[in-house]
Amino acid sequence: MKRSQEKPSQPELPPTSALDNPSSHEFGNWFEYPVRVQPHHTDYSGVVWHGSYIAWMEEARIECLRFIGIEFADLVAIGCDLPVVEMSLRYHRSIQLGMTVVVKTRMAEVTGVRINWDYAIVSIDGQQLYVTAKVTLVALDRERGKIMRQLPPSFKDALAKISALNND
Repeated sequence: MKRSQEKPSQPELPPTSALDNPSSHEFGNWFEYPVRVQPHHTDYSGVVWHGSYIAWMEEARIECLRFIGIEFADLVAIGCDLPVVEMSLRYHRSIQLGMTVVVKTRMAEVTGVRINWDYAIVSIDGQQLYVTAKVTLVALDRERGKIMRQLPPSFKDALAKISALNND
């Protein structure tokens, strides 16, 4: 049996417009959360492990909410949880041990009890794009374990502040 001399073509990911490279002007009005890559964020070769990105995005989202006056613990106290129901990430470039990056996040839209967030992880100077992502949360009644019919009024009002920031 002869081996083929042709190299097999590399499979390519289908284009996903939802995660295309955002242009730098789209980074206005985003909440910024800096992260320094620690050893526990990486795999054996010093490259950031994929699960670390998810943790950083969660931290950035919680800090963004805190910035507008919503403490996650207060949401829990009133019986509201915000579980992730959908997530998509695109890895553009790896991040290495010791680097400092910025996790940028913004609330994209609220439809009913679904809250959509956009993310971009970039270099400190904004010149390198490492990860783009989209995350959808839903408001859940913790006691009943069911999706809420509507967002708690105080939470809805605070989210309106984020929308106003994003539209400036």
